[in-house]
Amino acid sequence: MKVKVCVIQESPVFFDKGRTISKIEELCEQYAAKGCELIVFPESFIPGYPRGFTFGAKIGSRTAEGRKLYAKYRDNSIDLESDDLKHLEKIAESLNIYLVVGVTEKQKHNGSLYCSVLYISPKEGLLGAHRKIKPTGTERLVWADAGGESLVGFQTRIGKLGGLICWENYMPLARMSMYKMGVEIYIAPTADSRPEWTSTMKHIALEGRCFVLGCNQYFTKAMYPDKYQHLVEDEDEDICPGGSVIVSPSGKIIAGPLFGKSGVLIAELDLDEISMSKLDFDVVGHYSRNDIFQFNVLGQPEIITEGTKSGES
Repeated sequence: MKVKVCVIQESPVFFDKGRTISKIEELCEQYAAKGCELIVFPESFIPGYPRGFTFGAKIGSRTAEGRKLYAKYRDNSIDLESDDLKHLEKIAESLNIYLVVGVTEKQKHNGSLYCSVLYISPKEGLLGAHRKIKPTGTERLVWADAGGESLVGFQTRIGKLGGLICWENYMPLARMSMYKMGVEIYIAPTADSRPEWTSTMKHIALEGRCFVLGCNQYFTKAMYPDKYQHLVEDEDEDICPGGSVIVSPSGKIIAGPLFGKSGVLIAELDLDEISMSKLDFDVVGHYSRNDIFQFNVLGQPEIITEGTKSGES
């Protein structure tokens, strides 16, 4: 089976979820018209990854300005019980695409935020959300930890979808939780724009014998609204040069890496390559050595099959 996929390396309308969703719609219309069946957006594309922000916090104190900025960030985050989700679901339905988008998510029952990736089907709407189980460094200031229930995968008509966010991909057991589900199209939204990230994506493709879609924003300091410029005055102008990439199950780069500009990567994936690649290595098959190793993820659900609403996250 062949699947045409699209990785979007773009910038959001920073801290403006309404205009960012409109931008997502415009981009999806453009690339659905080119026959793309799966369209992927970067980590926290809605409402933007707050690179360089401190939210006025240091050990022992927080500022009033930082608290107000957090409130603004929360106001523009996605609530899965709101019309924001309905708009994203409508985009997927009307264009007949699978939409995978990184968001900062808020929930009515608590004040914490989560770094999440939404998996949206053209027929079923939201299949589920993966929430980052360990935010990196000072991301922990604004994003809470999720649990094992967040390590989700989805059986769809275009293959088994799943993945991890940014530096979760350096957690071997988290990766193994995805391989255990038999993920075929492994999606890795990120904010890591180092050249070394490409090596990580190649390693995961080889290790998991899956297609890997690494997706980052392209963002410059000038793209921040004027009112936030003083918060990032010490940052480089190319604050996030990108690095999106698509890798085959044999670890070969199919498209990218794309650095230094906005753009898209489009590739046609032949899922038969996955079976062929497992002749010599299969991380959950003949290389698993279950007679030596035991692996268990507390709270991880079974893979969710499209069309079974009982599995909805």
